[in-house]
Amino acid sequence: MSYQLTIIIPVFNEEGNLLRVEQEFIEFLKVSKVSSKVMLVNDGSKDNSQNLIEKICQRNQDFQFLTLDKNRGLSTALKAGIDNVNTPLIGYIDADLQTSPMDFNILLDYIDNYQLVNGFRRNRKDSFVKNHISKIANAIRHIFTNDGMHDSGCPLKIIHTDYAKRIPMFIGLHRFLPAMILLQGGKVFEVPVSHFKRITGKSKYGLINRLFNPLVACFAFLWIKRNYIRYTVTNRSDFENKLFN
Repeated sequence: MSYQLTIIIPVFNEEGNLLRVEQEFIEFLKVSKVSSKVMLVNDGSKDNSQNLIEKICQRNQDFQFLTLDKNRGLSTALKAGIDNVNTPLIGYIDADLQTSPMDFNILLDYIDNYQLVNGFRRNRKDSFVKNHISKIANAIRHIFTNDGMHDSGCPLKIIHTDYAKRIPMFIGLHRFLPAMILLQGGKVFEVPVSHFKRITGKSKYGLINRLFNPLVACFAFLWIKRNYIRYTVTNRSDFENKLFN
């Protein structure tokens, strides 16, 4: 089967959510607007996640997995997934399913005209503190990136793979994906998506991860922005014929 979209799901100690991930994606794959598959990236889980992941992939041909040697963080898990994708499009969603796989079809409506389509959690169901920390972090990122996104950290995205593979990933860069597409001359778009309370498991991010670390990453982004290499080839000789003649 020829797939068009690979949806990357980073997993870190999500044993309580994985069977729900399986069921919701089985339903999504039936109605996806393009042929799609799922890539579960186990980011060094210490619980029963790996065992469940293997069983899920054994019984579903449209599921596959990667296992990292130890917990290396969300940016690394995403990079590992991106490095191993062979479809024209890449999707991203968190394993806690606070966003819905069904909303990928909303994003797909726009992906032909944009290189990245980002979800926007307009009515977030997180705690008061978590919501306000995220709003502050998004405001800070917008000052540095001017990417036009209200919710660049939303864990629901679709990206053209050729653009995703050119992103110079660093720790924390998962929060700057729209800005990194703009640096390449691509176009980004944002659409409202559903948001739900976490049903089981614990959030992996506190005040330091949601506010301090993103601020540090902003300065790393500025360095990349100032030093990013861009070029356009306007002409070239026929290398293959010269090589063999």
